[in-house]
Amino acid sequence: MSLFSHRFSRRGTVALLTAALAGLTVGGAAWGVTSTAAQASAGVPTCSASDLYLSMGRKEGAAGSLYWSIRFTNTGTSTCALRGYPGVSVLDTAHRQIGPAATRTGESSSTVTLAPARSTVAVIRTANGPIGGPCLRTGTYLRIYPPASHTAILVPAHWTICSGIFQTGPVNNDGTF
Repeated sequence: MSLFSHRFSRRGTVALLTAALAGLTVGGAAWGVTSTAAQASAGVPTCSASDLYLSMGRKEGAAGSLYWSIRFTNTGTSTCALRGYPGVSVLDTAHRQIGPAATRTGESSSTVTLAPARSTVAVIRTANGPIGGPCLRTGTYLRIYPPASHTAILVPAHWTICSGIFQTGPVNNDGTF
């Protein structure tokens, strides 16, 4: 399990800086990715955890829910693809899990192809306070398994599961849940 994504190589640092300079935003800017299954089936490998840098976007509240986007940035030197849902759970400072792992929204997913230094997101959701149930204690990290990966990445993130609601959407280019 990697802590804080992974140590940056020179190539990873350059890729991350390039992504930042490209002005990527979570809310629907041009991501520089394509979302066609044809490209993925044309031999584009699945992104490995070692080629991804994970970071958190802004928390947003709406209609009694709290949403937070997880950004997956390709720090590798070649194009890779992600499809489906990340595995997400909340951890305390001792890396013990708090509550259940996030469930999937059930939304359909498509393949997102990431060129080097490009990003995509998946959005997590909980209730915005104790609406019909209590809140668990606030976690210090999110343990995130990128889609199709058995390697977790720890991201520093204060997250509280409330009312038994904790869901994740699939990776997508739109920043939607």
